[in-house]
Amino acid sequence: MTEVTTAVVQILFGLVALTAGGELLVRGASTLAAIMRISSLVIGLTVVAFGTSAPELAVGVQAAFSGKTELAIGNAVGSNIFNILFVLGLSALITPLVVSSQLIRWDVPLMIFVSVLLLVFGWDGTLSRIDGVILFGGLLTYVAWSIRQSRRETQARIDEANEDRTPSLGARILVVNVAFIIGGLLLLGVGSRGLVSGSITIATMLGVSELIIGLTVVAVGTSLPEVVTSVVAAFRGERDIAVGNAVGSNIFNILCVLGLSSAIAPSGLEVGTEAIRFDIPVMITVAVACLPIFYTGHLISRWEGGLFFFYYVAYTTYLVLDTMQHEFSRTLGGVMVAFVIPLTTVTLLIATYRMARRDKSPSDSTQDGVLGA
Repeated sequence: MTEVTTAVVQILFGLVALTAGGELLVRGASTLAAIMRISSLVIGLTVVAFGTSAPELAVGVQAAFSGKTELAIGNAVGSNIFNILFVLGLSALITPLVVSSQLIRWDVPLMIFVSVLLLVFGWDGTLSRIDGVILFGGLLTYVAWSIRQSRRETQARIDEANEDRTPSLGARILVVNVAFIIGGLLLLGVGSRGLVSGSITIATMLGVSELIIGLTVVAVGTSLPEVVTSVVAAFRGERDIAVGNAVGSNIFNILCVLGLSSAIAPSGLEVGTEAIRFDIPVMITVAVACLPIFYTGHLISRWEGGLFFFYYVAYTTYLVLDTMQHEFSRTLGGVMVAFVIPLTTVTLLIATYRMARRDKSPSDSTQDGVLGA
């Protein structure tokens, strides 16, 4: 009974810490973007995204050192699927999310590319140390490029983006907001650890297998900072941070979490057959699905957010049933294949139709200028 009580307290403390940490991180990061004249999208893609992915990095590195390499792969891949389907889905259900043109032109294609690259590297069943070094080198290049791109924007455009929230450039303001970011990251890390620890304790007591815990509880638990940060950002109107956080976290999970983990693992990371056959292809499919949805009106609408959310529920249900070797898992798998492909096709057709209508609209140039800013 004491163990259950401790687990419940850990879960409740984790939720409180995650909420407070997400608020501090979004507040500090958005203000810092204005102070440093860097777009909030770049802050979301780098500082916020990488900070909220710190739990995945901790789990990946620990798993690599302890020899639990499948946990590292499952955590990163599961987190990436969760970030798009659940995090963006839930955020869009709260409020439609405007998507930046930069995100569509560069960052989403990069997310797709590194997802495919992971499948290529892991096709032989192992992410080697050399593969890890290549991935981590890609992360350093991506960060440098993102900052350079932001600073190449015209001063007028950045001033327009920040005109309603440009703070005083005093040193005190800078220090306070850096403290907000650091404090937010610390709370996110502590809260995520408490929530995962309590959830694992309860799941173990209920007799749930370690594999299910790793693929669901750990992956979801380490992604909770992304959930809280994106939801808080959506409520606060920082939509670039909400979307950039999810996309940037996915890039970070592959290039840094798996890159660094495989680079330090004695024999690299083992990539299981199931991950190659099902989970990584699902991650790639989810990444590809972002392009038509993001590009259509530069907006993730509520119904599209609901579609993402439904996909995550279907995927998780299949994962649990398949792990339990339930007979219904085959039926559900068949329904997913028969349903997802046609629905994705319909989505692409709708996207094409809406883009064609937008191109014919006389107000296109004005609308694109506002949404692309």
